[in-house]
Amino acid sequence: MKKLRLGVQLLFTIITNGYMYGFLNGKIYQGSLKYVCMPGLNCYSCPGAIASCPIGALQALLNQRGFQLPFGVLGFLFLFGSLLGRFVCGWLCPFGLVQDLLHKIPVFKKRKRLPFHHVLKYGKYVVLILFVGIGSAFLFGGFAKVPAFCKYICPSGTLFGALPLLTANESLRSQIGGLFFWKASLMLFILFLSVKCYRPFCQYLCPLGAIYGLFNRFSLVQIHWEKDKCVSCGACERACPVALSKMEISHSAECIRCGRCVEACPEKCLHFSSASAALKSAKDI
Repeated sequence: MKKLRLGVQLLFTIITNGYMYGFLNGKIYQGSLKYVCMPGLNCYSCPGAIASCPIGALQALLNQRGFQLPFGVLGFLFLFGSLLGRFVCGWLCPFGLVQDLLHKIPVFKKRKRLPFHHVLKYGKYVVLILFVGIGSAFLFGGFAKVPAFCKYICPSGTLFGALPLLTANESLRSQIGGLFFWKASLMLFILFLSVKCYRPFCQYLCPLGAIYGLFNRFSLVQIHWEKDKCVSCGACERACPVALSKMEISHSAECIRCGRCVEACPEKCLHFSSASAALKSAKDI
């Protein structure tokens, strides 16, 4: 399962960032595919990106002049949320892959969660409301609209977008200012923290994860727990990288469907299944 997941993550990242010419000339691909969103947090400004990030697209549409609901992007998020939930985070997000690889570095005593996790886990919803939804809030207030998450927070944009562009494009390097240093510092802090704590950005700050998490209980892809077969050995809970109990696995908004619990269960009472089987299991809990 681990090798399969890593292979899917690497392949998806390569495919969605496959415009190699952009890395060479320091320019963003602006072809027709950029009107399409990819399900993970994959920055529009990455010179290799062939499509758009749904959070970036959502903010861009909210910041247009006049009031228009971004039905296309909202429909995209509803579709992938309903089908996959946070499976997207566990298997398809490029920045999730970066955090996974950093956490494998054999230094520090590893942690699954940060202190005060029960409070900090709501940070991603705060970011979603204040930094992504801020465009629509300013819209009604008549003030200047800003894609605040992309501009002030997104570490994926800094890593995959700003740094490759600055490396390949000399004219952009002369425009570096305080905002870049803030975002670079934030990115480095998150990457450093990822070595010790499992996916801190996904757990505490990612607005896309917050959206997909709302669909987790009802999405088509689920991890089904066969309670009758369970011997309560705790293997699944020890294997879970975000420290979920067996009753929370799949149903919790924090579950990224990584499959480690499925692989660890000696009785094979956990397995990927459809939503109908998982909902039946939920009624039995």
